[in-house]
Amino acid sequence: MRRLAGKTALITGAARGIGLAFAKAYVAEGANVVLADVDIETATAEATAIGSAAHAVRMDVTDQASIDAGIAEAVAAFGQLDILINNAAIFTAAPITEISRDDFARVFSINVSGTLFTLQAAARQMIAQGQGGRIINMASQAGRRGEPLVAVYCASKAAVISLTQSAGLNLIEHGINVNAIAPGVVDGAHWDGVDAFFAKYEGKAPGQKKAEVAAAVPHGRMGRAGDLTGMAVFLASDEADYIVAQTYNVDGGNWMS
Repeated sequence: MRRLAGKTALITGAARGIGLAFAKAYVAEGANVVLADVDIETATAEATAIGSAAHAVRMDVTDQASIDAGIAEAVAAFGQLDILINNAAIFTAAPITEISRDDFARVFSINVSGTLFTLQAAARQMIAQGQGGRIINMASQAGRRGEPLVAVYCASKAAVISLTQSAGLNLIEHGINVNAIAPGVVDGAHWDGVDAFFAKYEGKAPGQKKAEVAAAVPHGRMGRAGDLTGMAVFLASDEADYIVAQTYNVDGGNWMS
């Protein structure tokens, strides 16, 4: 039997990359999946390609009305909400002396506030249903320690780890397990943007930082979106019922905890 049969999951930032990989893995395990993204055109195209088990909604996690409407549409489409993956996030980098208030506010509005208030809306729906649920937040190895040029992003992901702990301890009384995944360096379009930041601030040639971080991973390569799907399926399944408020590293050995 497929591990997520009969479940409905909503995944933010699901139009591409890691979020889309999660959506496809969940459907393969029997779930209905709602692809939530500000890029509704791409999300809709991907949902159509996946098939009838997928549905796209436009969701801006910085806008509470958009969050609430997305949750409501997910329930209208599939009758319930059992799983949330808080995947929407953005990256930034700058020396401490150059961080702007606007950039800080933008990152925290998506990575931290977006995670918290999407989690809250999903938890309210799950509590109303009375059948528990699973919430998976996307942290990062960057949330485990600071980096010279990545203070804002690192702080935002450290906040996600802390929120996971607090929400996990609070919501388990309702049968809602809250946990997180901390990826390492994951290849894809996202890392092209990260590489550009380091090219700017460290004077590196395009692609140089990416090659350096790939070589430094103990496993011997950068991660791929597919490397994270096993943990995402496991944490959403009945096998993870006794796991509460934890953050799991899936990073090729970069961080040990």
